[in-house]
Amino acid sequence: MQITVELPEDIAQRPCPGWEALEALAIEGYRSQALTHFQASQLLGLSRFEFDGFLKSRNIYDHAYDVEDLEQDLATLRQLEVTNRSSRQ
Repeated sequence: MQITVELPEDIAQRPCPGWEALEALAIEGYRSQALTHFQASQLLGLSRFEFDGFLKSRNIYDHAYDVEDLEQDLATLRQLEVTNRSSRQ
């Protein structure tokens, strides 16, 4: 889908106004939870890890993958391993 946006002249004179607008849309969409991490990264054509780097390079840490997320993922992994072992026996 293609969307056309009319920008004020002062913004249109910037080096990459379209890309800047797309970045702002992805960031705000992600922050407001209107877009998932996957959707925002796809909007910019970035992988999950590239999108995390993109956010960090703009000092956006409020939704970054952190230690708590890692601990939760590890707990889930351990639970799945136990479930998998039980189903094999």
